[in-house]
Amino acid sequence: MPISAYIQETMNSKGSGVIRKMFEEGVRLKALHGEDKVFDFSLGNPDIDPPEAVLQAVSRIAACREKNFHGYMPNAGYPFARKAMADKTAAEQGVPVPADCVVMSVGAAGALNSLLKAILNEGDTVLVPAPFFAEYRHYVHNFGGTLVEVPTKEDFSLDVEAIRRALSKKTAAVLINSPNNPTGRVYSTEDIARLAAVLQEHAASCGRAPYLICDEPYRAITYDGVQVAAAFPLYPSSVVVTSFAKNLSLPGERIGYICVNPQCPDKDELVAACIFTTRILGYVNAPALFQRVVAECWNAEADYSLYKKRRDELVSILDEAGIVHACPEGAFYMWCKVPDAFNGDDMAFADYLKKYLILAAPGSGFGGKGWFRLAYCVSEQSIVNSRTAFRQAMADLK
Repeated sequence: MPISAYIQETMNSKGSGVIRKMFEEGVRLKALHGEDKVFDFSLGNPDIDPPEAVLQAVSRIAACREKNFHGYMPNAGYPFARKAMADKTAAEQGVPVPADCVVMSVGAAGALNSLLKAILNEGDTVLVPAPFFAEYRHYVHNFGGTLVEVPTKEDFSLDVEAIRRALSKKTAAVLINSPNNPTGRVYSTEDIARLAAVLQEHAASCGRAPYLICDEPYRAITYDGVQVAAAFPLYPSSVVVTSFAKNLSLPGERIGYICVNPQCPDKDELVAACIFTTRILGYVNAPALFQRVVAECWNAEADYSLYKKRRDELVSILDEAGIVHACPEGAFYMWCKVPDAFNGDDMAFADYLKKYLILAAPGSGFGGKGWFRLAYCVSEQSIVNSRTAFRQAMADLK
């Protein structure tokens, strides 16, 4: 067999890469029917342009002709970029953060892989509230760990008692994503405080403090005055991983960072480990050009009101069609329940929607069987035009 048995089995499984598969199906359907006739809610690809300050910085910085401008820098990133990300994190977390807590990364995905490589021993577990971003399974498996899915409450908020029951001596980390992909739920400060207390109790009882990993690429995109909780003041062994893919609409530039809580007991060792894993995983360093851009523009003003408008329009359409859904507090995803006629088979329902040229991501890939995800980071016109298709799809089930 020429390739890994695990890779062959996983990449050919029905649930593997459902988001990308739907996206590729959308390309095919648009070629057949025309772009305006296909309603592609499959991929979380921001369609709002980057802020003008970012675009101007890209043009100016890219024009520089200094010698070795595009050369290597320390594996952790440029010192000025690390300092800027420390300032950003300090503003978000409400505590001072020095630059030596930061490692620049190849997006949030690169940050997570570098961090998990740094902390996981063979057989360790990582707990994650379900539903969750589908690739977490692979990231944890990459380094010999096992992802343990812990159900959330009915409203998709954290079930801290369920997490308590799932903890063991093998638990290396709890991984949370707020605002959550796919539900749009923002975990409250009260829930994070309760979770921190549970993790501290667990550490006292078994001698191992699990890391609390906060995956936060959607932190800036919230609605109706909702705020994302700060973990650093609540739990010393916490780590933020994030990127500028969503808040500055730069997903293809692959720029992010890891920031370790300055109060983490093994902060220096963990940061050194993440710098080392960034190198040995082959990333070597985060992209040089965009380290310079985000160091300068991390606080560029961005208007997310269009996402809220699209959320509200989609809520209206789904309510009219009779599709049950959660109302997102952040990010740009709608988490919807599969109609009773499909007995919870989200794969079959996603296939059914394709007949109406609607592309959705089945919930099973996110650990949410019986649900499906709609990414509303698409044009307003596409959302408005999908109304008839959703209504017809549901009417034909009766």
